[in-house]
Amino acid sequence: MKATGIVRRIDDLGRVVIPKEIRRTMRIREGESLEIYTDAGGEVIFKKYSPIGELAPCSAQYAEILAKNTGFPVLICDRDHVVAVSGAPRREYIDRRITVELEACIDERAPYIAPPEDERRVLPVEGAELAATCLFPIISAGDLNGAVVMLEKEGGERPADMQRKLAEVAAGFLGSQIEQ
Repeated sequence: MKATGIVRRIDDLGRVVIPKEIRRTMRIREGESLEIYTDAGGEVIFKKYSPIGELAPCSAQYAEILAKNTGFPVLICDRDHVVAVSGAPRREYIDRRITVELEACIDERAPYIAPPEDERRVLPVEGAELAATCLFPIISAGDLNGAVVMLEKEGGERPADMQRKLAEVAAGFLGSQIEQ
């Protein structure tokens, strides 16, 4: 673990303030949930909670089926990391932190369709070769949880309307699974 040199007191209600620098670095937003763990050594560990992460096996199966049926690489991510990938090299994407550009697209809470003439390519993770062509947010009970992202094929081919619609259905399905 990385020492920060920052010390905080617990107030009379049992609260502790996570310093702004750490929240910014770890992309912890106001209102987000944190999981709290303890280990045998007496350390208290805070971890960002990811409902999509809880659905990782289901997400992986859905990504695989979607990629197989559309022929396009598919990523499923929470608001910070890639949780599932199919149709693209797994080690290049899985568990990697998403780019600030992709995070901004997700935060819009609306579908993103890359225009064909767009010079600004939205890469899902740093160093990726394939850009995002469409993104559909995963929303459950009004909360933004992540996104289903369809990537371009090698050579820049983009999905047609029906293929994008399948990605939108996937986002809706995963959102409904979180609510259950």
